[in-house]
Amino acid sequence: MTDDTATETIDWGPFGRPLFDDAASQNLSRVGVVDVGSNSVRLVVFDGAARSPAYFYNEKIMCALGAGLSDTGRLNPEGRVRALSAIRRFAALAQGMGIAPLTAVATAAVREASDGPDFRAEVERETGIKLWVIDGEEEARLSAQGVLLGWPGSFGTVCDIGGSSMELADLSEGRVGRRVTSPLGPLKLREVKGGKKALKAHIKTIIADLHEKMDYETGMRLFLVGGSWRAIARVDMERRGYPLTVLHEYRMTARRIGETAHYIADSDLQDLRSRCGISDSRMSLVPLAVLVLKELVRVFKPKDVAVSSYGIREGMLYEQMPRALRERDPLIEACRFAEAKDARLPGFGRLLYDFVKPLFPRANWQRLRIIKAACLLHDVSWRAHPDYRAEITFDNATRANLGGLKHSERVQLGLALMKRYSSKTPDGRFAPLFAMLSPEQMKEADILGRALRFGAMLWLEGDTPPGTIKWSAKSKHLTLTLAAGARPLYGEVAASRLTALAQAMDATFEVKFKG
Repeated sequence: MTDDTATETIDWGPFGRPLFDDAASQNLSRVGVVDVGSNSVRLVVFDGAARSPAYFYNEKIMCALGAGLSDTGRLNPEGRVRALSAIRRFAALAQGMGIAPLTAVATAAVREASDGPDFRAEVERETGIKLWVIDGEEEARLSAQGVLLGWPGSFGTVCDIGGSSMELADLSEGRVGRRVTSPLGPLKLREVKGGKKALKAHIKTIIADLHEKMDYETGMRLFLVGGSWRAIARVDMERRGYPLTVLHEYRMTARRIGETAHYIADSDLQDLRSRCGISDSRMSLVPLAVLVLKELVRVFKPKDVAVSSYGIREGMLYEQMPRALRERDPLIEACRFAEAKDARLPGFGRLLYDFVKPLFPRANWQRLRIIKAACLLHDVSWRAHPDYRAEITFDNATRANLGGLKHSERVQLGLALMKRYSSKTPDGRFAPLFAMLSPEQMKEADILGRALRFGAMLWLEGDTPPGTIKWSAKSKHLTLTLAAGARPLYGEVAASRLTALAQAMDATFEVKFKG
């Protein structure tokens, strides 16, 4: 038997043959996964076999498969009908997109229900989709890997809440460690008898047991995965009047979570739901989920709490990546993809980065990656109307599906790109976002944007560098040395932009030409 034949006979389980080890993956355009949870059923289609793929399609149906499971031992009959209908639709969509068969996994409700095997057989018979049921520890592992898709090399604990269960997983040096599962999903908590006092005691007992099993080190980061956590974070944003409603990488503290719990308890849920854009079915679970979160942070005492929009579905994609791809920076990979797809001169971003980098001699690796991201994205919005190009670039940077960016970094990146297209800084709706930056961050973004604005004037063919720029912080002097081929490019507009850059740096400058 040849190696290839042996490989073909391996049962790869729910994930299929590893896509990223296959030479044909370079031609792969889309990957579709289905997550059959206790509360919702979702299809996500990732656009491209890349380190930081875009979401080509994302659809969720709230089915509540796990409702009443503790009492009946069976799947919610109405939810079962809705889930089958949703999966049937997803299978048809996959056929239309040319991505069948879909990878599909089911979690707590299907694995615990006595009619779970019958439901799986019905799904396969009706749709051709094989539904893989994973246990709680595997669910925790995949969710943690989803977090690693956005935060490679992370340390902390991942907490994934679903409808019928809640999982915890340790992350250390970018690897998933100990994992535990618990019955703390809000659908299960609905069925606890004895009123609010008994419910709180029930939550307290289980979380104390989880803390003992995890041997948790106080002061680590807590990553929150799951729709109920995201809904709480959205309410926290509403309560605070937070200006950027991107949930991924949103940070909370134990004190703020306590304040938001009181805010939820004192609010009209229908009014709050409407203001926050949360569905009725999700909002009904929030008061239960926030009780769990309050006790979780009280016992575990994390240094901070970070919301992750990446979870089990992204973990399923991460599962198929070779280590070399996993370790790449998701922000830079996403920006490279955007440049290759939308820029007028793909590849110039790398030359531009080498050109402007000397202006930031004290930048650490975190600041350098923002600078590199800006260079890669500097030209991807060129199709926008010139009057709105600066604003659109800012909106794209701050609201795009980019991993590995703190909210303040999103704003700083957006401001630099805005300055790439306009020397003016607009106020109005942008002022609350700019308030997230320190004066030093504002100035660095301004300098970077002006450097991009100047550097964009120096396009040359292929990989030819346009020249070099040197910065003496001591004498506050810029020296631009242009390659012979770039000399004709240094016209009146380019000179004006270089002057603006020097003014932003409070510097003098000179221009030299080679050849």
